[in-house]
This record gives sequence, structure tokens and C-alpha cells, in this order.
Amino acid sequence: MQLGIVGLGRMGSNIARRLHRAGHRCVVYNRTEKPVAELAAEGLTPASDISDLVKKLDPPRAAWIMLPAGAITEGMVDAMSNLLRAGDILIDGGNTFYKDDIRRAKTLESKRIAYVDVGTSGGVWGLERGYCMMIGGPKTAVDRLDPIFNALAPGLGAIARTPGRDARDPRAEHGYIHAGPAGAGHFVKMIHNGIEYGLMQAYAEGFDILRGKADARLPNAERFNLDLADIAEVWRRGSVISSWLLDLGAMALAEDSNLANFTGAVEDSGEGRWTVDAAVEEAVPANVLAASLFARFRSREEHAFGDKLLSAMRFKFGGHVERTATEHS
Repeated sequence: MQLGIVGLGRMGSNIARRLHRAGHRCVVYNRTEKPVAELAAEGLTPASDISDLVKKLDPPRAAWIMLPAGAITEGMVDAMSNLLRAGDILIDGGNTFYKDDIRRAKTLESKRIAYVDVGTSGGVWGLERGYCMMIGGPKTAVDRLDPIFNALAPGLGAIARTPGRDARDPRAEHGYIHAGPAGAGHFVKMIHNGIEYGLMQAYAEGFDILRGKADARLPNAERFNLDLADIAEVWRRGSVISSWLLDLGAMALAEDSNLANFTGAVEDSGEGRWTVDAAVEEAVPANVLAASLFARFRSREEHAFGDKLLSAMRFKFGGHVERTATEHS
């Protein structure tokens, strides 16, 4: 299948590569030339601008935008909607706010352009591991794009199958779902990221307590100088709290148990705030998710060891680099 991809950052480039390796034909464009040239050298088709990208796609076209949420994506959706034609599909695979998806879908529907939102999880590891995708949009468009989603998804892998799923949609087992109409994909991904905040915060606080057990203020007989890297490693092996986030934390601790390369100033990319907003709108208690968001705000003023572990996990899964004090001001 042919697909245009606009935005070749950490995830966009690897999405294009994974599709190319699976035999799909990708036309790629980025504001800066270097990633376009790199992918062109690997056999993908380069485009000089979005107009050129659309011209190189065979109708009915499908184009995937992979840009930061907000004004940048909004502007690109508007620009692409003026180039695409009836029967085409426009996909937003970034971390867009789901209410923006609902609005855009209605606008594009008047032009008979299908809008599909894809909540995409996988970070910098997606090229090899595959991407977990939560998809919103009209069924006909999502079904047409199934070869793309199937190629990007992790597949069954080595994960044990869940008993009782025989009569259910098999796509979920392969790592992607059609969650519902436009906005549903990004809504599910938004909650996914809110939960991620809570899980990361729990690990961070737990390891902070473990590290603090050596504190000189404690009675001598109650002090333990614990090996955090080994604790993380043993918890990965058969523990009920094992997870990919723990895997990444274990990697960071094995490299440096003091996490000296991290300050502990932890950013939030927006989805945690939106998740808490949704909880307020629905009157759903979300104590852990709200507290984990507020902990990130606090981390920018004072840093604990747990904050360093949070930063380390974010860097490991998404390549998120801490901002400097100047960038915060």
C-alpha cells in the first residue's frame, strides 16, 4: 500500500522505515531536509513539500501527519485538507487532543475527506518492537488502512494469549484496535498516557524509598545500602509489578545507579493534564493520576532521586531530553 508521511522526527522516520521494510511504498516529507535525504537513501520516495507529496500519491490517497500536537499539527491539517480530494484519507498519528479530532473530522467530512486519528505508543523502540495503536475514525477508512496498521503493529509476539478472546476482534491481540469514531483513538491514548504517569510515579517513589533506606538519620541497625539496579532486575523476573517501564528503569539503573546524568526536572507533554480534565468532566475520582501530574510540576522546583528515575524512563522510551533551566524560564 502507498502512504504519505509528513513529519520525520523520532517516531515519524521509524514509522516510515517499518512500513518500507514490510513492503509498503512511502512518500516522505519533513520541514528540514536531513531526515528526508536519509530515508531517500534507504529507498523511500522523497517529497520537496506537501504539494509534491500529494502529487506523488496515487488516488485515493492516504497521508499520515506525525507532528507535535497543537498549532503545528493544526496548520498542517488545514494545508493538507486543501490539497487532498474526495475519497482521500488524512491521518493524525501524534498526541492530539481528542476534541480537536472531532472538530477536524466534521470539517473534512464536508470535503468528503476521511479523518482518522491514531494514538501511537512505542516511542523510539517502535521500529523493532512495533507500535501499539488506538484508532478513531470511520470504519471504511480504518478498514482500508488495515494493511498499514497491521504492518506497524507488534503482532502476537511471545505474549500469552488471553483466555476467552476467541470470538473477539483479533486486531487487539496484534497490538491495534479501532476504538470508535473520530477522536476515540486519541481519547484512549490520552488515558493510556495518564496511566503511564501514575505507573512511572509509583516506580519513582518506590525506588526513592529504597534508596533512602541508607539515610544517616535512621538508626544504624535499620539502614540498608540496597542495590537498586539488582532490585529492578529481580522485579523484572516473575514479579507482579513487572512491566516495560520497569525494564527501562532497570536499564537506566544498570548504566548508573545514581542517575547522575539526570537532574530530575520532569516534563509533561499534555496528555496527563487532559486526562485529569476528562476525569473532572466525568466526575470520576482519579487520585493517583492527578497526583502523578502534580508531582511532575513539583519536580521542576525541587528534585528527588525518584524524579531522576522518572526522567530516565522518559528518555529510555521516548528519547525525551530534559530541558535546561533557561528553557524552563
